Amino acid sequence: MTTETNIYDFSTRALDGEAMPLSRFRGQALLVVNVASECGLTPQYTGLQALHEAFAGKGFSVIGFPCNQFGAQEPGDAAQIAMFCEKNYGVSFPLSEKIEVNGPGAHPLYKWLCAAAPGVLGTEAIKWNFTKFLIDRQGRVVARYAPTTTPEALAADVEKLLDTPAG
Repeated sequence: MTTETNIYDFSTRALDGEAMPLSRFRGQALLVVNVASECGLTPQYTGLQALHEAFAGKGFSVIGFPCNQFGAQEPGDAAQIAMFCEKNYGVSFPLSEKIEVNGPGAHPLYKWLCAAAPGVLGTEAIKWNFTKFLIDRQGRVVARYAPTTTPEALAADVEKLLDTPAG
């Protein structure tokens, strides 16, 4: 990994199967979250959507990455996930295809995120659904938040990033 690596160097597929190069978010602050539909933390979708709506016009986006690695809490296919998120939470922020965030099958983005912002005691593995990474306008990881940290608690950190011009 070179020092030039940033989030814009990665690509994924959107939930609808279309290519989703993260370079399309260049210059925006981002909140990257591994999400699941059947988790005790799933109601955080409400706060994630509220953050997205509050700051989207200022150069911010939430990006959700559905993952079934924690208690099989994201069992649905892409259509089921999309319907659940829209019907129950009105999610309008981008969602990727279902990915793995840990282990040998981990998406390269998550390998990079975990190395760039290790968790408690330097551990890199994602511990549970709704782990959050805050990315600045230059595409660098600036913070990692525990699954239990609510989206509402991140508003001030997001606003601070948005007050910083894009590089």
